[in-house]
Amino acid sequence: MDRTSHTCISRWPLFLAVLLALFASGCSQQQGRDIASQFSNGRPDEFFQTSVDRMATLSMRDNLQSLYLLMSKLYLRNPSQWRQSGYPDAVSAAREIRQAIEQQKPLPALGERRDLAALSYSLSPDFKGDRVGAFIYAIGSMLVTAHGGRTQFYMTDSINPQFVSNAARNIEKATWLLSQRQDANGVLLLFSNEISEEGSNLSFAVEFGKVVARLDLLAQMLDERYRRVALNYAQSLLLMNFLPVQ
Repeated sequence: MDRTSHTCISRWPLFLAVLLALFASGCSQQQGRDIASQFSNGRPDEFFQTSVDRMATLSMRDNLQSLYLLMSKLYLRNPSQWRQSGYPDAVSAAREIRQAIEQQKPLPALGERRDLAALSYSLSPDFKGDRVGAFIYAIGSMLVTAHGGRTQFYMTDSINPQFVSNAARNIEKATWLLSQRQDANGVLLLFSNEISEEGSNLSFAVEFGKVVARLDLLAQMLDERYRRVALNYAQSLLLMNFLPVQ
């Protein structure tokens, strides 16, 4: 029996229980089919996630995808950078950066530097190597660090909303530095946004803005969740209710 068949069979008892509950509550057949369809299409690990956990997981996924898109765009505007990576093309260089972020491996060009230390070094005139890859890796590792070293989240995990908010502010600063840092000859270390008589290209700022917006929204949601936990506890003390033990 293959893995897919085993998963489907293991879901049947819970699946039937859901259907019985739906019919017992008097819901329509269409409602029952809709909910049953959502259940069968869901991933098993989602049952161990709260709505905020799921939001954090999707936010991390989308933020990393934004970084990978920005990396591709930066390589297009700065083709000399991927040539310094030692890989035959930009696609291969980007693949290595992506794996280093997701597997939380150090980047050789940065030594043992990660997150903030790597970010500062990648934007330093002293850095020699693939600056695009180092810059994206630094931001990616910072995001993972700010989320407690994880990219997927479950009920047993906790995320510090202040660290998530700090990550958003760091990206805002990094975006500004990206557009300002120059070498000894007055040439930008990396070309990104462009405003000229021929036109403007602000796609980098827009994509970074999406990452910042997701982080800020997640930080607010996390802060509210923990605030409600504390408030519910305070209410239970005020009302002298016994706390549940199971």
